[in-house]
Amino acid sequence: MKTSAQLRERRKSRQRFKISASVKGKNRMVIHRTNNHMYAQILDESGTKTIVHVSTLSKDVREAVKNGGNKEAAKYVGKVIAEKAKAKNIADVVFDRSGFLYHGRVKVLADSARENGLKF
Repeated sequence: MKTSAQLRERRKSRQRFKISASVKGKNRMVIHRTNNHMYAQILDESGTKTIVHVSTLSKDVREAVKNGGNKEAAKYVGKVIAEKAKAKNIADVVFDRSGFLYHGRVKVLADSARENGLKF
């Protein structure tokens, strides 16, 4: 019997292979979630340099949201990362959900980023 962490790692590697094989030359927006926090960052096309980073631990986000592990916080993180990306002239990204299922907080963050100008 595999643990949920092992299953997520399996989904993550499968998704990363598809992203790297199909999309060349685009920046990648990687998200990570824990029970208490949401993280989002935009990496360059090589995946070695972080261009934009936002999390619920960031000072400006901490002041705006009370709890970092709910949908409200995910929506705010999506909004802030889209605004910071637009400030750096980034409009198109590839969404990398890091093996997390696309529902709940992950979906809210993605929808919020789309509403605020990111295309993926």
